[in-house]
Amino acid sequence: MALGGRPRAGFEAVGMSRRAFLHAAGVGAAAAAVACTHGGRPGLPALSMPPEAGPNWSRLRSRLSGSLVLPGDADYAAARRSFNRLFDGRRPAGVVLCVRPEDVQLAVEVAATSKLPIAARSGGHSYAGYSTPDQGLVVDLAKMAGVEVRPDGTAVVGAGTRLIDLYTAMAEAGRCLPAGTCPTVGIAGLTLGGGLGVLNRKLGLTCDRLLSATVVTSDAMLRTASTVSEPDLFWALRGGGGGNLGIVTAFEFSTERAPDLTVFSLGFPGGSVTSVLGGWQEWIQAAPDELWSNCVVSAGRPPTCRVGGCFIGSVSALQPLLGELLRFSDTRPVRRFLRGMSCADAMRYFAHCSQRSVRQCHLEGEPGGLLARESFVASSRVMARPIADPDRVASLLDRPAGVDALFDGLGGAVNRVAVGATAFPHRTAIATVQIYASADEAHRQQAARVQAEVATGLGELVGTGAYVNYLDPGLPDWARAYYGPNLGRLREIAHRYDPDGVFSFPQGLTQA
Repeated sequence: MALGGRPRAGFEAVGMSRRAFLHAAGVGAAAAAVACTHGGRPGLPALSMPPEAGPNWSRLRSRLSGSLVLPGDADYAAARRSFNRLFDGRRPAGVVLCVRPEDVQLAVEVAATSKLPIAARSGGHSYAGYSTPDQGLVVDLAKMAGVEVRPDGTAVVGAGTRLIDLYTAMAEAGRCLPAGTCPTVGIAGLTLGGGLGVLNRKLGLTCDRLLSATVVTSDAMLRTASTVSEPDLFWALRGGGGGNLGIVTAFEFSTERAPDLTVFSLGFPGGSVTSVLGGWQEWIQAAPDELWSNCVVSAGRPPTCRVGGCFIGSVSALQPLLGELLRFSDTRPVRRFLRGMSCADAMRYFAHCSQRSVRQCHLEGEPGGLLARESFVASSRVMARPIADPDRVASLLDRPAGVDALFDGLGGAVNRVAVGATAFPHRTAIATVQIYASADEAHRQQAARVQAEVATGLGELVGTGAYVNYLDPGLPDWARAYYGPNLGRLREIAHRYDPDGVFSFPQGLTQA
């Protein structure tokens, strides 16, 4: 439900030397010089399978630097598992645990040759479960993780890096990168969909910080996408959604010096949703870039709400701004929390990891991990206009507890990038709205109905746009909702780089 110094920070945490990480991620002069064709690339013989033949698993396994997990293998149950327990029934044909870009290239070549569905997995948080396709090939990038923060402040990040490890490495270097709040989200999916987080209004989206990406395209070529190399691909990767255009193995970002923050949370009494949400939407539009905030409306009878966020500055400087919120909403909070923190501590606070070690802030089943997987259905809408009647939101959430609507503020630096400058289209929006309903398998259909009712009602109030990182298989006109005016260019680029639909999936850009 959450949003995902030293020049060598981060390598020790993932057990890699600098040279090993750069080689594994596929960055540097040697990787940039690589060329390959449909038949393979120098030093990596093609798998030589006839078109549409079944996968030659033995040959693939023999060529990998990583490993291949198949049904019947002892570690298959763990390898196929994603974050959302509702997708535990998915049974991929195989999972490639990649350690080098060459592993990704081999996996793509197998999928293309044998017409096998393929999906990349960074953190495995896909809301629609597309990162674990039934009878398809999963390309797991978890072992391609690591962070190098260079002396000039740029950072090279392996595509399998989880946000908790990214923030830890950034803290060691005294830097920050605007990104999400869930500690186990992978950097790849977050960035490729745009990248929402608590520093967006001051520092922009995660994708706005992207300088280049190393990506394996549908022809198994390893390409570098930037403003000067494959510029159309680079444009599309910044908001065009994960899995559409290739499999990224590494990212290069610009970062900023880590600021000190004040985090805050205000809990309001039941029955105050109308006044608080109405006031919040005015307040966030008028707020300085240094302030980010969300308003979470939780179902109940009556529904309740809370306003949280962070401010780049001191507690004393934040106080007058919170006073303005209370003036706009004409409501007093019943709970109030404010605390000054370092950027690193603030990220751990938003990740609910303040009292845990970095190792413990990984999922159960990973070394030292204590965080449980979740079970939910979700969707989103983009708040393109203010809500004329906030009481209608209160009415939508006037139902038994279990569903939340999270209004996450945009604006600031996000709005100052032109709609067509990157693939992310929602530059003029006030906020995104995440509709999240907890659900176990027994109550999945009921929760889905409730979530759909709330999402449909919110769409009538705020607009029909949606955020591609909150994929919803039931979303009407999903392509236009996710990509808006950028859809035509995105589809043209996707068909150019993937003419045979190797990366096709139900809500993919190569779909009709």
